Amino acid sequence: MTRESAGEPGADDGDSVVYDLAAECTAEDVERNRPYLAEINGIVDYGVFVDLSESVSGLVHESVLEGTFAVGDELVVELESVRDNGDMAFEPVDIEEYTLQNVAHDYALTGTDRLKPNIGDQIHLEGKIVQVKQTAGPTIFHVADEYGVVPCAAFEEAGVRAYPAIEVGDVVRVTGTPERREGSIQIEVDGLSNLEGQDAEDARERLEDALEDRAEPHDVEPLIDWPAFEKLRPNLREVAKLLRRTVLEGRPIRVRHHADGDGMCAAVPVQIALERFIADVHEDENAPRHLIKRLPAKAPFYEMEDATRDLNFALEDREKHGQQLPLLLMLDNGSTAEDVPAYETLAHYDIPIAVVDHHHPDPDAVEDLLDAHVNPYLHDEDYRITTGMCCVELARMIYPDLGDELRHVPAVAGLSDRSKADAMDDYLELAAEEGYDEDRLQDLSEALDYAAFWLRYNSGDQLIQDLLQIDSADEDRHRELVEFFADRAREEVDEQLDAAMPHLEHEDLDNGAHLYRIDVENYAHRFTYPAPGKTTGEIHDRKIEETGDPVITVGYGPDFAVLRSDGVRLDIPTMVSELEEEVPGGGVSGGGHLVVGSIKFVKGKREDVIDALVEKMEDAEIDEALSSAAPIDD
Repeated sequence: MTRESAGEPGADDGDSVVYDLAAECTAEDVERNRPYLAEINGIVDYGVFVDLSESVSGLVHESVLEGTFAVGDELVVELESVRDNGDMAFEPVDIEEYTLQNVAHDYALTGTDRLKPNIGDQIHLEGKIVQVKQTAGPTIFHVADEYGVVPCAAFEEAGVRAYPAIEVGDVVRVTGTPERREGSIQIEVDGLSNLEGQDAEDARERLEDALEDRAEPHDVEPLIDWPAFEKLRPNLREVAKLLRRTVLEGRPIRVRHHADGDGMCAAVPVQIALERFIADVHEDENAPRHLIKRLPAKAPFYEMEDATRDLNFALEDREKHGQQLPLLLMLDNGSTAEDVPAYETLAHYDIPIAVVDHHHPDPDAVEDLLDAHVNPYLHDEDYRITTGMCCVELARMIYPDLGDELRHVPAVAGLSDRSKADAMDDYLELAAEEGYDEDRLQDLSEALDYAAFWLRYNSGDQLIQDLLQIDSADEDRHRELVEFFADRAREEVDEQLDAAMPHLEHEDLDNGAHLYRIDVENYAHRFTYPAPGKTTGEIHDRKIEETGDPVITVGYGPDFAVLRSDGVRLDIPTMVSELEEEVPGGGVSGGGHLVVGSIKFVKGKREDVIDALVEKMEDAEIDEALSSAAPIDD
């Protein structure tokens, strides 16, 4: 007899069809009066035993057999009868030429949304492998279907990889039993196989359609009516969809943010929104802890030190825990050319990057390296729309139930960054409805700044949530912490300025502005609060209040300078670019907002850089409209 596979070139349309059961097919998949391909697995005096699949077998009685047979021979058979005990009898079919047609098991699939009602019962589930973790016992496969992600434990032997052919990204069928394990639901695997051919294509299409639908951000009304902000909403929705999709795909997220008040008002709401969404999607109760990391950054850009550290941790997590490489979310940071080397480092590993920022951007430098970018400057707005304001709305798009806990946060972000946006009055009114008057908000801003300084590179998750009173119900502790930290911050600022102010240098510029300079390296306490940027800002604020005139303040050290300006139309990013060319060998770099920023240079060129910088300040136009509008970035 001859045979051909269905659909293969050369198959004759007149050939008979013989059906070939997949390994996982059961007796329910066998129909009467239909020929099946079988393999002989045993020979006895009264006939031969045949296998049609792993679980379908039976006897062909010697009375209906002709010729001789050997174990391993193929035979085309039809179902003859099924006894009361389930034993099956087959009879041979005389077909010389035929075409094989594969038969897949007709599974009744159970989604991850229906695991609880099926605890203890065997189920079938189809999904995509998003993580493979080898433990000292079983291998844990994290499988994502249309509804969520569930861990599936398969045991070969202690510490030995089960199903070694299965990898992250494969679309699989799992047969197993849902069980409760330490507060989570886990499937104990009986069988795990890759889907192939049309089955795989259909499953991938089904999963992709469901993922796209679930990734869509929620349509939430903004906390206030603000036309300027509406320009940014489509870009924020793009980031929200990217983040929700990342969670649904089981990919980790690393959140990098500027370690100041606005940065934390941006990062903490997004962190909590993502944690809650992860908890909804993943059956593993530890998933929020493993899949989202918030990491403060001291520099106003993504430093190579941070990038290489992030990359190393990501590669270790992939090796040790089978995780996918993460998505990087940059907040209140990440829009400038200074970020490019770090971004290019991650690009070698195809790590996606999203940025929400309000610093003056270099879009030509970063856009090709980013998967999403939100910045008010890209829509003819400016830093007065702070990152914290943006990210409160972003968090609500990700997880709208978080909304009521965030109503005071935009006001804190605005006060932390000295925003003079038209919307600040509305945000202050919104916060007042929640019991936060402006004095309390100012205290909260100071407390966040103080905590961020001492936390350094630690996220301080619970402490910061208690200070912001997000996901924290202890009102008394919140108020005590804020009062204590705010008082300590002001005391230490006063101590710093008592030491620094006698060494302040002053000159009147030709354009009518006051210029104040302070050597923060030699005339301010080092390695304590406030940092050089904060020290310069506090001096600047006092001189504005004292003079009522346009003021520029420069705090400098051996190889850096921080700049603050009110009432003077500066463009610090442009000034930095010009200084790079005008001071040969100066090693000039830096940036920031138009009127707030920092500059780095080589120590031996400090005098040349500062002198050239003062000349540019002297040429700048006076603009009273900018007075007191500058944000504070340490």
